[in-house]
Amino acid sequence: MNTIVTEDIALAASLILKGELVAFPTETVFGLGADATNGDAVAALFEAKERPADNPIIVHVAARSDVAHVAAAVPSTAERFMRSFFPGPLTLILERHPNISSAVSAGLSTVGVRMPENETARALVAAAARPIAAPSANRSGRPSPTTWEAVREDLGGRIACILKGAPVRIGLESTVVDCTTEVPCVLRPGGIALEALQTVVPETKGRPSGSDGDVRSPGTRYRHYAPRGRVVVVETAEGIASPEGAAYLGLSIPEEPQAFAVCEVVPDAEAYARRLYEFLRECDRAGIETIYCERVEPAGLGTALMDRLERASRG
Repeated sequence: MNTIVTEDIALAASLILKGELVAFPTETVFGLGADATNGDAVAALFEAKERPADNPIIVHVAARSDVAHVAAAVPSTAERFMRSFFPGPLTLILERHPNISSAVSAGLSTVGVRMPENETARALVAAAARPIAAPSANRSGRPSPTTWEAVREDLGGRIACILKGAPVRIGLESTVVDCTTEVPCVLRPGGIALEALQTVVPETKGRPSGSDGDVRSPGTRYRHYAPRGRVVVVETAEGIASPEGAAYLGLSIPEEPQAFAVCEVVPDAEAYARRLYEFLRECDRAGIETIYCERVEPAGLGTALMDRLERASRG
């Protein structure tokens, strides 16, 4: 298949309506979109990504009013979150509407829905006039793509189209909150911090310590975010053994930065998050076998960053 690379939103939307797969930018990472009401298109999405069939997919909408076409019910807690954080990097788990293919939800009665902040993403959904199911636009298990070039690297020849856009603003996936329970609970940390959620719904719970997520949320059950090289999470940049030929990414400067094949220091957790996935991909391109990543304080965006680093290190 010849993958089209374009900035033409109308063309990309026409391909979605034909049941084709289209990658597109969001503020978190690039997504791989399919018509969420078309079971065959959703099945093709799983195949292109080599994604396990029991790993659900988030559905994207263009407006808050569109949630009614994706969810069978919207509880008051979800309404409050939507007023504060839609559009934005927040996914709400709700009861699935019959319009949405059960394949999207891996056969579950629930569905994840979000309204992206990125204007190109919302314009694509609006032009298609359909909710778009979209996981990250990468081969399953690999670091998520934060540039359109990274999408082409993983999925070129497997999908119909890549809708170009600037590198993403956040660099980590959306926060996933389960709103089907009496007390909302974070299933996956992401671009909206627990502390921000609690300013809107104070009783919102964080993911229990040691929990590995929930079947209702993507990105919590399988090998994710991992490069081909080995990721080693270190407490501090000091005293890293055998840095020769290795790579380093973190907030502090190592004792011998020149000893690393690649050494990059970022100013804060936000810059770290934006840089992480593409840094891991660059290490793969360079054939680097060991990648040291410095631990950050697990607060705010740092909670999501540590979640991704720990999952990458398991790979």
